[in-house]
Amino acid sequence: MNIQLTLAAFAAMTASCIAGTPVAAVDTTPAPQPIYRSNALDFEVGGLWEIGSNTPLKYRLVPTQLSWRSERMFGFDLGDGSTISVRNKLTAIGTWVESGPEHHYFGFSASPSVEWWNKAQTFSIYAGAGGGCGAIDSQGVPGGQGQDFTLNWFAQLGVQQVLTDTVSLRVGAMFQHMSNGGATNPNPGIDALGFTVGCSWRF
Repeated sequence: MNIQLTLAAFAAMTASCIAGTPVAAVDTTPAPQPIYRSNALDFEVGGLWEIGSNTPLKYRLVPTQLSWRSERMFGFDLGDGSTISVRNKLTAIGTWVESGPEHHYFGFSASPSVEWWNKAQTFSIYAGAGGGCGAIDSQGVPGGQGQDFTLNWFAQLGVQQVLTDTVSLRVGAMFQHMSNGGATNPNPGIDALGFTVGCSWRF
């Protein structure tokens, strides 16, 4: 009888100890994926003003751009937890010639996207330079573009603010050059500087 009472008391004490010691919950939530490990689509519009001396015409351009940025190709982490990433960027361009003899330009460009991201990955500074080609509706006007086929080159610097898990806001400065590469004489070209604003979708 004494043995049975002892075993019952031991079992009761063990159950009490187990009940009074909460078991730590195991967090099975996967770690968030770094933002530069995702692809992105950027939609941007802007305004560019002629700043060069190649043409006497005061061009004003309104570019609309749809860009795809790849996952990071390469990069490195900094000591403060921030990171620098280099990604591929392909852009489809549709530009309204607001002021100038032409009316529109359609083309594409390619470039790297160099991005510094803060440790929390809520903010970045981006830069890039590249080029491509396209077509403008040349009008044969002195000072205007000499032919439809046109090369483009651009440089861009801006900031990106993350708003949600998938959406970010982008604001930047942009320089764009368009010309026919000397295919016609004269070959005035357009040198324009201005801004772009837009949104980015991560996927």
